[in-house]
Amino acid sequence: MSDPIPLQAPGGLAPLAASGFDDGTGHLAPVSAASPLPVTAVASSTSVPLDGTLTGSGLAGPFEPSGLDPVYCTLAGEFTGTVRVMRSLDGGATLHPLTASGLRWAEFGRPACEPAWIEGEQVASLWLDCTLASGTLAYRLAQ
Repeated sequence: MSDPIPLQAPGGLAPLAASGFDDGTGHLAPVSAASPLPVTAVASSTSVPLDGTLTGSGLAGPFEPSGLDPVYCTLAGEFTGTVRVMRSLDGGATLHPLTASGLRWAEFGRPACEPAWIEGEQVASLWLDCTLASGTLAYRLAQ
C-alpha cells in the first residue's frame, strides 16, 4: 500500500486482508496495480437462439451453442406432452439424449426455464424432440 493507514486509540490496530496468488516460484504475489490477478477475458456467446412454437409433435433445431456458456431451455404454453433436449454431432442425423450419470437429463413435461447444458464441442448441435398430445408449446434455446 502506498499511503499508510493511520491508527487511532483505543486499540491501536486495524484488521487487514489481502488477496494474492502464486507468482510462479512458489511465493505469494499480493494483488496490486503492478501485479493484477491473472485472468483471461472470455468473449460472450455468439450463438443464434432457437425459438418457435409447436402445436403437435415434432423436432426443432438445430441450436448451435458457442463457447462454454450455459444453454437455457425455456418452455411455455398450455401443453400436454414431453420435451427432450437432444445432442447431435452429425447435423441432426443421429440424436442422443442428454444424460447425467446414466439418467435422462433435460426432459420436461411442463413449462420451464433453466440451464440445461454446457457444450464444449464445436461440432455439436442441440435439438428439441417434442412429443405433444395436445396444446401449444412455445420454446427457446439460447445462451
